[in-house]
Amino acid sequence: MFSLRFDIGCHVDYKATMGEALYPSGPWTGFYTYSPSDKHRMDLNLEFHEGSIVGDGIDDVGRFLVRGSYDAAEGECRWVKTYPGSHNVYYRGFREGKGIWGTWDIELGAAGHGGFHIWPKSMSDADCRQEHQTEPVAVSNPEIAPANRPIAPKPSFR
Repeated sequence: MFSLRFDIGCHVDYKATMGEALYPSGPWTGFYTYSPSDKHRMDLNLEFHEGSIVGDGIDDVGRFLVRGSYDAAEGECRWVKTYPGSHNVYYRGFREGKGIWGTWDIELGAAGHGGFHIWPKSMSDADCRQEHQTEPVAVSNPEIAPANRPIAPKPSFR
């Protein structure tokens, strides 16, 4: 694990400190899937504190509770989504980019599984989708344009 030591004897665990910042407590949103084209929205209120995750939420199945853990240094998290009086769903994911991505499994009658992606609600859906889209960028300074790429004309603001 990478850490910094200062001459004054103060020890700072850089990787863990930065990792903790990636798990903001509060409202999160996202979806779970049964297949890539079968998305189901979920809204969560999550509290991340010293490696523990607690919270609650709602999706198209109903209200649920969340209890689990996360490793800020490794970016991994695991939790159980419990529908009170019904069943549990087991989640495992990794904090990457603009959210937590991973898989879920259920053992209710026939076993089921799928994927999920959640992100802090303070990030808009557009921010999250932008992560997967690439758009051409117009270069307005000919000195930094690649030699084999034409320079885009400057827009007219009339």
